[in-house]
This record gives sequence, structure tokens and C-alpha cells, in this order.
Amino acid sequence: MKISISAIGRLRKSPEKELIDDYLSRFSKLAKPFGLSLNPIIEIEDKTFLHKNHIGQEEGKFHLKIKIQSNKLKKLNKIESNKKIFKILDLELKKYIHSIQILIS
Repeated sequence: MKISISAIGRLRKSPEKELIDDYLSRFSKLAKPFGLSLNPIIEIEDKTFLHKNHIGQEEGKFHLKIKIQSNKLKKLNKIESNKKIFKILDLELKKYIHSIQILIS
């Protein structure tokens, strides 16, 4: 069983962020014996506005910065982890994404 938490927005350093980090840490430790896990934490930033006047910028295509917290991806080399991500995003890359920056931690 996997549990997902989805949220819009980004938490900066704050009491709320500390509370969430504490909760995720405790959940990870307590959930293992029960076979539970959280999906990787993924942040997506739209950087399209930085490229809106560039030559070759297509309407409806995005420039994205993706930050993924995943122990599984972190253990792979950069090429292998990117291959996995690109395979998952295949359709989106063809239709909606002009460029993508991937950061794994």
C-alpha cells in the first residue's frame, strides 16, 4: 500500500514545513513494519515565463524544473534515473513540455 500526499504551492522554511518534515519522518519509520510507504516527494516549478520571448518557444509548451526526493532514484546513476523519468513522462514530453530540468535528492 502506498500513501500519497498532494499539495499545491511550496513550503519555505517555516513551522509548517518543520511539522510536515517531522510527520513524514515519523511516518516512514512507523510504516515500514506494515508495508506502507510514501511516494517520492516531487516539486514542479513552471519556469516558462523565463523563456516566453525566446526564439523557438512554442505556445502551450512548458519549461519545467522538477525536484524529486526518492531514495530509489538517488541510488541510480543520473542517466538511469533520467531514463526512468523520461519513460514515465513520454507523452507529456511530446505534447506539453519544451524543456525539463530534473534534480534528484
